[in-house]
Amino acid sequence: MDKETGNKIIELKDRIVSHFDSGAWEELGFLTGFSDTIKGHPRLLRSLSWGDEDYAGNVLTVLGYMAAQDETVIKQVEAYIDRKYPGDDVFVSAKPALKKMTFAPHVFEAPPDLTVEQDLATVMMPFDAGFSATHSAIKAACVDSGLRCIRADDIWDHSTIIQDIFNLIVKARVVIVDFSGKNPNVMYETGIAHTLGKLVVPITRSLEDVPFDIKHHRVLTYLPNKEGYLELQTRLAEKLLRLDR
Repeated sequence: MDKETGNKIIELKDRIVSHFDSGAWEELGFLTGFSDTIKGHPRLLRSLSWGDEDYAGNVLTVLGYMAAQDETVIKQVEAYIDRKYPGDDVFVSAKPALKKMTFAPHVFEAPPDLTVEQDLATVMMPFDAGFSATHSAIKAACVDSGLRCIRADDIWDHSTIIQDIFNLIVKARVVIVDFSGKNPNVMYETGIAHTLGKLVVPITRSLEDVPFDIKHHRVLTYLPNKEGYLELQTRLAEKLLRLDR
């Protein structure tokens, strides 16, 4: 595969990750003759459905296989995306290298020069002394997996905390969210992270605290005791080490 084709596949991968649902994949399969490849891949549609972190890698694998079998298929894929998602050069995206993030929030600003830092993890959790041990376990898991861990109260760059939180979410490679206690601020911040297309790793002390709309995601549960925090550190580090970095 030549360099130009490889670059085009990477570009199409990012557009697909930003837009595609299972229906779009089915349509693409019919148009290109690769329905069996798409449906037969063991992880592609499953990782899309579950929001797993390996979805982008699975998209690359499938596109690469299709291109290797038919050198004209990449142009077919590009034409399909251009037709189905016209004008997608302007939408809310966490991929500033390819897309323009354009929207006009009233609560915080969206600086256009913010970029994703591949070694940065941020934590959305209650600012409560009862979660100090949880925070320590999360930070230790990040260290174990080679990530920097920053929470909004670790910085003070702006007069309003929501601006610092927004900037952290934009810059973070991964957002770790603790739903314990159904904290409304955490729910709000999670909505921002999902809107920006961020990889969100949910944790909780009780599955009853996880919003219904995202209960289909895999959630790490932990107990608020010494053994529980150690287990959280281990399991979270294992998940973070599997990130596509």
